[in-house]
Amino acid sequence: MITVTSVEAQNKFGQLLDMVQREPVIITRHGRATAYMVSPKDMQELQDLQAARRKRREAVAEFEAHFAIADTRLTPAARKLKDEDVLRQA
Repeated sequence: MITVTSVEAQNKFGQLLDMVQREPVIITRHGRATAYMVSPKDMQELQDLQAARRKRREAVAEFEAHFAIADTRLTPAARKLKDEDVLRQA
């Protein structure tokens, strides 16, 4: 990744627009990263990843909710079973 100061970014904005088509650019202020410039393609990939993570979290929440309901329907004998007991019966 290319790193430039905020002053350089202001002075070379047109060049940075070309650079980000090849690789992301980090913009720093006082030696610390304050912004990133990325291409539209890279941004779309980031948004797609965020959407996938959101869907995965929702699926896990639904899965956990389903099993929380199922756990309330267990018989007392089933509640006492351990994983090893279930695997032995398989």
